[in-house]
Amino acid sequence: MKSLIKLGATLVIALVFFSCKQKPVVHNRLGNATREEKNGWIYVHLSGSPSDIGYQHGYLLAKEIDTLIKVMQFYLPHTSNKDWAFYRAASKRFLWAKIDPEYQAEIKGIAEGLQARGMKYDSLDITALNANIELSSYYVPSLENKLKPGSGNNKAPGNCSAFIATGSYTKDGKIVIGHNNWTDYIEGERWNVIADIKPEKGNHILMDCAPGLIHSGDDFVVTGSGILITETTITGFEGFDTTQTPEFVRARRAAQYANSIDDVIKIMTTNNNGGYANDWLIGDTKTNEVAKLELGLKDYKVWRSKDTAMIGSNFPSDPKLIKEETTFNVNDPTNSPNARKLRMQKLVAVDYKGKLTDSTGKVIEGDTYDALNKKNAFDRCVIDGHVDEDPRGVPEWSEGPYFPMGAVQGKVTTTDLANKMQLWAHMGHPGGADFLAAPFFKKHPEYSYQSKYLRDMKAYPWTLFTAK
Repeated sequence: MKSLIKLGATLVIALVFFSCKQKPVVHNRLGNATREEKNGWIYVHLSGSPSDIGYQHGYLLAKEIDTLIKVMQFYLPHTSNKDWAFYRAASKRFLWAKIDPEYQAEIKGIAEGLQARGMKYDSLDITALNANIELSSYYVPSLENKLKPGSGNNKAPGNCSAFIATGSYTKDGKIVIGHNNWTDYIEGERWNVIADIKPEKGNHILMDCAPGLIHSGDDFVVTGSGILITETTITGFEGFDTTQTPEFVRARRAAQYANSIDDVIKIMTTNNNGGYANDWLIGDTKTNEVAKLELGLKDYKVWRSKDTAMIGSNFPSDPKLIKEETTFNVNDPTNSPNARKLRMQKLVAVDYKGKLTDSTGKVIEGDTYDALNKKNAFDRCVIDGHVDEDPRGVPEWSEGPYFPMGAVQGKVTTTDLANKMQLWAHMGHPGGADFLAAPFFKKHPEYSYQSKYLRDMKAYPWTLFTAK
């Protein structure tokens, strides 16, 4: 009888044990992540551990990430003469080890989310995607210049028109910040994600980005610590240091961990690799102070004030940085950065001084007045750029006549909106014009090689996004 009781007890324990093994508790990596499509944008809410944030990102945006990587695999050989294998190899050789462990986990998570959707990308693909600008436009030219000085054609891309203002320049004396993203349409029409990220550590982040990026990339960021960040690139910049921290890592760190303007400056200037050299426009809604950080590789300079309007349109300002690290011609009024600078200065410092709000900010980012030729136009000289309609193209960026690039979207926010984790975003030309691919290729067959991926880019209404 005792033997039967002992045997029964053993069977019960075994059943319980095997039952537990057969029904493990499964961690739901998607958590409360959500995706919503609205007016040309894809809003995603991501939260949790770095790995889970990455997984949610990869899973929810799998189709878009897949397409963007295919675009890069197709397009980068045209723009840099280097294939995707080159970018993966560079990511493995000197980028991966310099990525913070939490961002390595997030990148791996994105790859795992893609794999869960049946795609075969890995962490090197996602790293190359995040670093595509600094690798193609800074690292590749640096390699060419080492082999033959001057051969790298260091025409760093010109991306974006932006401003930040405060004090007597705005209607309420608080910060107004605006930005539009200039890039090749084949990529830019896919720069349509609003990422609402709530990490375990650091700041709540609301930003625009391209699918698959852990940073904004064109950089328009609102954070839970009251920090606002945007930027425009420095035209004609040269310099890159493979031994230092990638720009995309420093930019994400600044968004997630900066609690002041000083914090942003320190994060961006520490172990700086020179990649994606920018004029960073930074605001702190706690103090309504704003700053401009012009960051090269060897040089940087900071301007800051509680009563100013600062602008960016791809021109450098610091004479030392201009002389030592760029080929930019400050005396050429016909180039795109200088023409837009002229217009932006008039708008923020004269026409709208004391009147700047989110509404007037939208008007500025969609402005199409050519200050060089003194007329309304669609060309390289207007804030809402239309290089695809400019017979000159943009020589300083090595872009020929009617090259399909320009402003692809815009964003605006204010102190009051940012304190509610809100921003306005506009997909497509902020001025409201559509880009239609078929008629463009008919008029400009020299760019028909892009027809595999270049689609219509419709202009949608300005849309208010709020973080959860």
